[in-house]
Amino acid sequence: MHAWSAPTIPSVPGTPPPLRIFDSSTRALATPVTEGQASMYVCGITPYDATHMGHAATYVAFDLLNRYWRDAGLQVDYVQNVTDVDDPLLERATATGVDWRDLAAGQTDLFRGDMEALNTIPPRHYIGAVESVPWIVPVVEQLLGAGLAYRVPGTDGGPDGDVYFDARAAASPTWSLGTVSGYDAETMAGFFAERGGDPERPGKKDALDPLLWRVEREGEPSWDGGLLGQGRPGWHIECSVIARRFLPAPFTVQGGGSDLVFPHHEFSAGHATASDGKALAEHYVHTGMVGLDGEKMSKSLGNLVLVSKLRAAGEDPMAVRTVLVGQHYRSDWEWTPALLEQAKNRLAAWRQRSTTTSVQRAGDLATAVRARLAEDLDAPAALEVLDAWAAEAAQDPADGTVGSGSAGEQAAHDLIDALLGIRLAPRG
Repeated sequence: MHAWSAPTIPSVPGTPPPLRIFDSSTRALATPVTEGQASMYVCGITPYDATHMGHAATYVAFDLLNRYWRDAGLQVDYVQNVTDVDDPLLERATATGVDWRDLAAGQTDLFRGDMEALNTIPPRHYIGAVESVPWIVPVVEQLLGAGLAYRVPGTDGGPDGDVYFDARAAASPTWSLGTVSGYDAETMAGFFAERGGDPERPGKKDALDPLLWRVEREGEPSWDGGLLGQGRPGWHIECSVIARRFLPAPFTVQGGGSDLVFPHHEFSAGHATASDGKALAEHYVHTGMVGLDGEKMSKSLGNLVLVSKLRAAGEDPMAVRTVLVGQHYRSDWEWTPALLEQAKNRLAAWRQRSTTTSVQRAGDLATAVRARLAEDLDAPAALEVLDAWAAEAAQDPADGTVGSGSAGEQAAHDLIDALLGIRLAPRG
């Protein structure tokens, strides 16, 4: 599967300080060890109703991390998946009378366009669940053969043979239930039921055991599962296998929304460790939830603000990105029209100020922005630095005489684009 076109990232003189970022699994700030390279897996969309503001906030947040690492001179190996076959997608396709493959393809194309418009760096590997099935089957077979997975009898006339992960049997010094999330049993049980789990399924050894392979049902897509039989994979094993195929073990950062902490990232880590004994990732980084009118923005509720609709209405994607960058990535927040208006005003002020800045002042600005981003990607603080810079224009519009003018303007544009992904100049 192809991603989207990569933006040109300007080079900015200077070097950022070491990054400290909040690790959800330890609930503490961490300084990732990166010796010339870093690696990141960010869980992708299930392609229906893309791209809502919750999606956009997550991918822009990890784009900031990608840019920070690149600004430090690192080679970044970035992988993102697309869950292009899953129950919610199939249900939407049935409800709308659209072939599930056409729905997935159309929404994935829409997502690509939105990501390109928001100036996000594409993943090096952009992998669909469907194309990963041949890689998943032998891993599930291995887990079954090792006694770390088991088959469950059918219920309500359904077929026998669904394969589940035996979380307790798979426990080891590297991973056990709660290693990633830190949640207690009651919290895990609640989230498992809310987030796609099936705790009431008869025949499971433990209510929290997740599905690895769903055997074929009439009317559902299926693939050759070898010893597993015809069927399709569960969600968590998809990301685990894709990450293992394209990234080091462990890789630097597993990323996604905070609603993925459990069960998705917990069990993706468990599957990976059970298959080869190694941790999935060194650090887990999660973004907050975006709301609208007092409710979490979600496809199931239908309370969505879509990037594509804002673009179609003529809104500047850089204003949308400025709204997103203006919220700390770990915060829960609500989208409002007022935030978009504030972003437009900010862009106008920064553009005006850039015409009177000097190369030296732009260099000072880069140092200040980097310092804010180094502390847990504090982009809101970085934007406040830009606001203060823009306010200087009324006090000292000349900003000195040496180097001011076009060179200074370009330097200012370059640092804001490279570090924050916000283009002040129209795309050429």
